[in-house]
Amino acid sequence: MAGAPELFVGLDLGTTGVRAVVFDRDARQLGEATEEYPLHTPRPGWAEQDPAEVLAGALRCLSAAAQQAGAAGRPLAIGISGTFHSVLPVGHDGAPLGRGMIWADTRAVDESAAIRAEHDAQALYERTGCPVHPMYLPAKIRWLRQHVPEAAAFRSIREQVLLQLTGEWACDLSTASGTGMLNLERKAWDDELLAIAGVRPDQLGPLVESTQVVGRLTPEIANAAGLSAESVVIAGAGDGVLSSLGAGTLESGQMTATVGTSGAVRLVTDRPRVDTKRARTWCYYLAEDTWVAGAAINNAGIAFRWATEKLLRAGESGYEQAASWAESAPAGSDGLLFLPFLTGERAPYWNADARGVMFGLAIGHDHRHVARATLEGVCYRMRSVHEALAEVAGPVHEIRATGGYTKTPFWLQLLADVIQQPLRIPSVQEASALGAAELAMVGTGALASIAETGRFVTVGEPIEPNRANAAVYDRLYDLYMQVYWQLTEQFTAVARFQRESAPE
Repeated sequence: MAGAPELFVGLDLGTTGVRAVVFDRDARQLGEATEEYPLHTPRPGWAEQDPAEVLAGALRCLSAAAQQAGAAGRPLAIGISGTFHSVLPVGHDGAPLGRGMIWADTRAVDESAAIRAEHDAQALYERTGCPVHPMYLPAKIRWLRQHVPEAAAFRSIREQVLLQLTGEWACDLSTASGTGMLNLERKAWDDELLAIAGVRPDQLGPLVESTQVVGRLTPEIANAAGLSAESVVIAGAGDGVLSSLGAGTLESGQMTATVGTSGAVRLVTDRPRVDTKRARTWCYYLAEDTWVAGAAINNAGIAFRWATEKLLRAGESGYEQAASWAESAPAGSDGLLFLPFLTGERAPYWNADARGVMFGLAIGHDHRHVARATLEGVCYRMRSVHEALAEVAGPVHEIRATGGYTKTPFWLQLLADVIQQPLRIPSVQEASALGAAELAMVGTGALASIAETGRFVTVGEPIEPNRANAAVYDRLYDLYMQVYWQLTEQFTAVARFQRESAPE
């Protein structure tokens, strides 16, 4: 690309906030900015984002990060990272019809059950890499068609932001692969899934490669953010797969273990890989015929945040105080187990009706045990998806830790103890943002391919498991899983009660 920009931005649209990070051609970070926006949860099972709030936060971040980097008037190449599985209904005029449903929204549980009853769920999964679940778009769009019948098209939140930045509507193949409606082998919308959702191909975004330059910033957007109108925007990809790219885990057997609002483990592969036995894992597209097999949990940082703010009421010191309490309790929390299913659950058992459980409470337990049990419960879920993915996609010889939990050494040690493998921290922690910027580098010709990105990342010394603690967690993990399976009928019953009793 002639006259390619020399500065690259990773714009990472998250669940509760957006981050913009400016890098040079050698992936040196020059500027960054973060903005929070609300996660709207008006009813049980509902989780929404307002596209106007997301765009406003994105523009403020772009402006602040560019100013910090001394790049306010220079052309930028902007790659977009965004959460998977969101859907925003829009009208015939292209305007959003309310807020968008995000990954944590499970209101389409009945629609998901109907799809399972009417179709071969395993066959659908093997074609799309996405299990039948209310998180994915076939169920969500069926719900929207019933409750928002005036909807004329359906976009992800990141497609909406891309459209507003450039005036062009496009759906990158990575985001499309996380909808549950893309045929992975053909890289095209699947005819049967379109029929199941009840939509035409033109009601979904035109498909483009993740490294494609979609367009330049519109003059209005460039002026509003104080950026050069010569700046270009690259299609980008989903935040999860970009985390693998940004962490430098592109070789066989290199796993990323990410804990942020949600949690996930991922392995990069050269072809789509799915679980032909039990549909426990997913498979999404990254770029350049590179795929990422993985498994994700709904409730990671969001569970610790809930416990800190609403249960423990830790006050101004917040997460640091709660983490300190957790560290002061013994391994295993004196037998207190927390199943952190506050927003249902994804992999490996895909139970949207799962609900949170505090099991084993005794008179001797206090706030310290609750704090530690919450973190241990998240780590048990990470172990369950780690085991499933290793079985599906091959053995793991290295795990790189990414996400917000890397700022808490105790939590890192805890995960190493529970999964019983060393963790290494990559030199770049803004992995999704760097991954998006790396796609911008490829899209504008600054890099020949994503294979060249590994040189940007080094890793530190491993965090080794504590063998004594690991033995405790082995015993309690088995008990934890027994509690889960014993409560599956009760999960369904209480989830149904919550939906029926929720105010309109």
